[in-house]
Amino acid sequence: MPPRSPLPQRLGLDAAWLSSAAREGEPRIDWPLMRDWLHHRVGKHVDVDAFIAEGRFVTESGAPVLAADPFRPNVFVWFYRDLPEEAPVPGRVRVLFRDDRIVVVDKPAFLSTIPRGMHVRESVVVRMRHELGLPELTPMHRLDRVTSGLLLLSTERRWRGAYQSLFQDGEVTKTYRAVAPIRDGLELPMTVRNHIFKQRGIMQAEVIADAAPNSESLVEFERELSAAEQAHFGDREPRGVYRLTPRTGKTHQLRIHLSGLGIPIEGDPLYPVNQDVAIDDFSTPLQLLASELRFVDPVDSSERYFTSELQIPLASEA
Repeated sequence: MPPRSPLPQRLGLDAAWLSSAAREGEPRIDWPLMRDWLHHRVGKHVDVDAFIAEGRFVTESGAPVLAADPFRPNVFVWFYRDLPEEAPVPGRVRVLFRDDRIVVVDKPAFLSTIPRGMHVRESVVVRMRHELGLPELTPMHRLDRVTSGLLLLSTERRWRGAYQSLFQDGEVTKTYRAVAPIRDGLELPMTVRNHIFKQRGIMQAEVIADAAPNSESLVEFERELSAAEQAHFGDREPRGVYRLTPRTGKTHQLRIHLSGLGIPIEGDPLYPVNQDVAIDDFSTPLQLLASELRFVDPVDSSERYFTSELQIPLASEA
């Protein structure tokens, strides 16, 4: 890991960093200039010469990398990336609880938990670091971009390990609510177990038949939608609210489990069929809400219980 960055966060984002040390599995190359090494490392993504001319690459002391600087091994270099244009995600992140160690928020649908890919500024982490003035704010778990509801974050680096271990060790009870069709003959409650595999770069995860289960969810029927709620979805098959308790945390687990039962979650763009919904189409939220979190605080042993202020069925905020 690098030493502390000489560049402060900008709009809630850390500066990117590079090390001139040889990467594992690669031969050491003594480049003539630092400029040559930078072209090799990031030339496909940034205009290296322009960045150097503008003093945008800096070393640990904060000194800019100059065009004529000779190459030096084992040097760290920091810089701010140029951020892509992003469609603003509707809805706000609501802070439900905050103390010295944790922040609990309600995440709106379509907002990424962490900055990645096409979603950088439009993420919970970047928004809330900037809004709350907490540069080390970090999520202790994740929600899919299209899922709404409760998200727990730690305020400082020193608390991360304690709270992350709760999720890793399965010591947090997470409860979700979902709107899905009512299927005649489906006997609930039911525990669903199967093996979910998600290949990197592929949108949908898949169930591997005959493989040892690595996912488990309790599915319970809670209530039928009222006539007014049902009208929100049009005059089609009746729908209900399901209470979901995942006992593992595989990617898209609840969405896959309900789809496999023949009751796909309303508004799901991926299951059972990829609908190829545009990334900036915010019109139809997935009707899946992370509604409750319960755990024993690892620092002071207090009982922690949080409930979402969002209501299912979820309305579009677009």
